[in-house]
Amino acid sequence: MAVMVVVALAVERGANDGDGQPQPTSTTAQVATPSLPPIDRELTEGVQGEDVRNLQTRLAELKFAPGPIDGVYGRATVQAVWAFEKLVMKVPREEATGVVTPQMWDVLRGDVQILPRRNADTPRHAEVYLQEQVIVTFLGGRPSLISHMSSGDGQPWCEEVIIDPGEEGNDSPEQIAKAEQVKLGVCGESVTPGGIFTFYKRSTGTRETKLGTLYNPVYFNAGIAVHGAILVPLKPASHGCIRIPMSVATVFPSMVQYRDRIYVFDGVKEPEQYGSPLPPADRPDPNYTTVPTSTTLPVGTSVPTVTTLPGSPSTIVGSSGVTTTLP
Repeated sequence: MAVMVVVALAVERGANDGDGQPQPTSTTAQVATPSLPPIDRELTEGVQGEDVRNLQTRLAELKFAPGPIDGVYGRATVQAVWAFEKLVMKVPREEATGVVTPQMWDVLRGDVQILPRRNADTPRHAEVYLQEQVIVTFLGGRPSLISHMSSGDGQPWCEEVIIDPGEEGNDSPEQIAKAEQVKLGVCGESVTPGGIFTFYKRSTGTRETKLGTLYNPVYFNAGIAVHGAILVPLKPASHGCIRIPMSVATVFPSMVQYRDRIYVFDGVKEPEQYGSPLPPADRPDPNYTTVPTSTTLPVGTSVPTVTTLPGSPSTIVGSSGVTTTLP
């Protein structure tokens, strides 16, 4: 028998209110007669079987990135289920369990529709939902990737940081040419501002920056990037960046291009009401007593490529320290 399910977060641009701000419109999904068989047990991390394979297949169809479709309920599948719980099942972000019950599976195998909250002016765009801690990329109004994430925790911090050449704070032509890491003490605030931004640069591989160690970062607001991280907990925990699982970060850069829009929703105001605010400025740590140093990378060390996204000037840092700008 068909069942009505309200997918509260499947929203799109609706009518404007008196202030001209877009109002989200919720959609209702009609769950059709399921084509996948029901399950008779709870699926949890570590279990194996054909039902797990069916779960992974369905998550992949919905673009929730469950990792390999191998019938093994691994960590990537758990994180994909977290995203589904938070985005579709409306589970509070820190209460997601990663457990698929027979009742949840009935929703999963039904007609789930995830619609964008905004009709962007670029063919591809991304939407970050800070309340739910979920990020979605869209292509032509349809999800292309949905992932669990962790954003800035709002706390002040002071740390000794290492900055790779080409990253903010070590990105002058002279510094890039030297191919040296810089070490210094920095204080900042772990804030991920709401607003409308564009992706403008990416780096390949693991990079050391003011905000920490980032894997395959794609930048959209000064030093703030969407990047892979080993630790992506069920709560905001970063210095301001959008952390995503490492397995997701291997494919995320291919989902967006130079100047694609990214909307950051904080649940307080609409992104349009914020505009494009910069994050809080960092400052030198007044208690950092070690003299800032530069470390020359060992001879033969491969320096990861730092480039802007396709369609913009690109800078490549070679192991010889030569900087080349591409058209």
